[in-house]
Amino acid sequence: MKKLLIVESPAKARTIKSYVSKDVEVLASVGHIRDLKTSGRGDLGVDIKNNFKPTYELTRGKAKVVKELKEAAKDKQVILATDPDREGEAIAWHLASVLDLDLNELNRVEFKEITRQSVTKELENLKTIDINLVKSQETRRIVDRIIGFKLSDLVRRKIRARSAGRVQSVALKLVVELEEEIQAFIPEEYFDIKLKSKRLEFNYISKHKDLIKEEEANIIKQEAVAPFTVTNITTRERISRPRPAYITSTLQQDANNQLRFTSARTMRAAQQLYEGVEINGEVTGLITYMRTDSNRISTDFIYKTRDYIKKTYGDEYLGYYKSTSQEGAQDAHEAIRPTDINLTPDKVEQFLEKDQQRLYRLIYERTLEAMMANSKYEVTEVVVSSNNHSFITEGVVQTFKGFTIVKDDNKDKVLPKLELGDTCDNPELIFDKKETLPPARYSEASLIKKLEQLGIGRPSTYAHIMSTLRQRDYVVTEKRRFVPTSLGMTTSKALSEWFDPIINYKYTQRLENVLDEIAEGKNDRTEVLNKFYNHFKPLYDNAITNMKVIPNELTGTMCPQCGKPLEYKHSSYGRFIGCSGFPSCRYTENIENERPRRYKKVDKKA
Repeated sequence: MKKLLIVESPAKARTIKSYVSKDVEVLASVGHIRDLKTSGRGDLGVDIKNNFKPTYELTRGKAKVVKELKEAAKDKQVILATDPDREGEAIAWHLASVLDLDLNELNRVEFKEITRQSVTKELENLKTIDINLVKSQETRRIVDRIIGFKLSDLVRRKIRARSAGRVQSVALKLVVELEEEIQAFIPEEYFDIKLKSKRLEFNYISKHKDLIKEEEANIIKQEAVAPFTVTNITTRERISRPRPAYITSTLQQDANNQLRFTSARTMRAAQQLYEGVEINGEVTGLITYMRTDSNRISTDFIYKTRDYIKKTYGDEYLGYYKSTSQEGAQDAHEAIRPTDINLTPDKVEQFLEKDQQRLYRLIYERTLEAMMANSKYEVTEVVVSSNNHSFITEGVVQTFKGFTIVKDDNKDKVLPKLELGDTCDNPELIFDKKETLPPARYSEASLIKKLEQLGIGRPSTYAHIMSTLRQRDYVVTEKRRFVPTSLGMTTSKALSEWFDPIINYKYTQRLENVLDEIAEGKNDRTEVLNKFYNHFKPLYDNAITNMKVIPNELTGTMCPQCGKPLEYKHSSYGRFIGCSGFPSCRYTENIENERPRRYKKVDKKA
């Protein structure tokens, strides 16, 4: 019997097509084919009074795709090969519903890496759709639809903001609270004291943990005078351990810090590496699935990598790999790793685009290092003293490269030969007057790290959260750091005031855990939704009745067309100046140094 294999992306379809026999047709659904309706009672697509029964409709523009899939499915065994995560399971379920497939049949397959060997193996291990994963995704979608639609409508009407969401608003809360801390920060003056002698620089050893203020600095200046004598020399071994292989959040963090990629750019390049690149005439996936919260690695890959390390570097460079996944990780997939350790970055560089090259090198080197031995260093500390005031410097010499041999960019700091009783040549005390600094604003990397620490969001959501904050005009980026706009500050404060029991870190984390429990079959979908809605509805009713409308900020000028006041407005294109008489008057102006804006119909989809 002929087969129809359905994947999500056309690129993945092309890759897999090259691996399977001619009697297997491979087509793409191009992502989701259905979503909750935006019509009916409350425009939610959810019948709250009937156990939150959802009503689905074809996603806009997908009618043609669905028609083609139905035609192709006739008289064929249909195999659903959507992405191996909760979202992919839901897409498989929607496809099964539209194509009238039996959910009890073995028609689901997961490709955690897109290689000929993996695809062939997995096609021999078909399974049924995991309905618990589907229920978990559906619960998340319903909660996000209710919160997103209701709160977005509320903030548009009351404070002229553009949207609100379960995780998006918590991420914004983090940015705003940090900004308030920065604004309230009062700097303190202090002194950083160093001793310079020829090529050596020593740091002052404070006798307490407090900052050194001017009075104490003056005493040190009077008492710490030549000669400065070596009073202590210690030598010890320092060990540096490699970090585990990447998970989604750590990959996004390193790509942001080292490559200056946004999380969206990182995931776009990672998706391409996962779906496959043509190398020497054969298309192959270069990395495993890129949405994961586990740094576990398959035993087979570990053995192959150990062989590679022995052959390339020697037995002494072999290390022991141990997964360090955080508590609460779903552990559904391996870490993000190369599919073949022999496909080095140098070998595949000519076949990759620039972003793909740089990201693949990052992933490859991190994975290889993770399975190698520790690097070792000899650390020498030298203390010099004068009149009970001491200064310290450190020399570091690498004694064994270990995992650092992969990049081999170590730079030793070698101290000159010193002995106890030696004195410093031409010593000079440097008193550098400084001020304490406020905490640094969040970058994409540090905000993702904070969300992960709080247990908020999941691997598939981080990039979307970052993009949404920008698109909604809630933050701007200055020096690669998030700064909340006045609209972002106003929106976050209003949501915190009226919806604090929902828009907070603990509730959001707890809901993520509950969704995981549904996925594991340990919690009931309807019960979870009832508890959520009974918690949310009174808060919403109170806000819709009692929250005051915050008018747009006036510009102080009048509309040249109708004479009504002009005000600052926000649209999906950003900030602009518009007439307060809208919609009867549609006069607008651009704000200097900002892109032209225009009115756009509001999309009611949450």
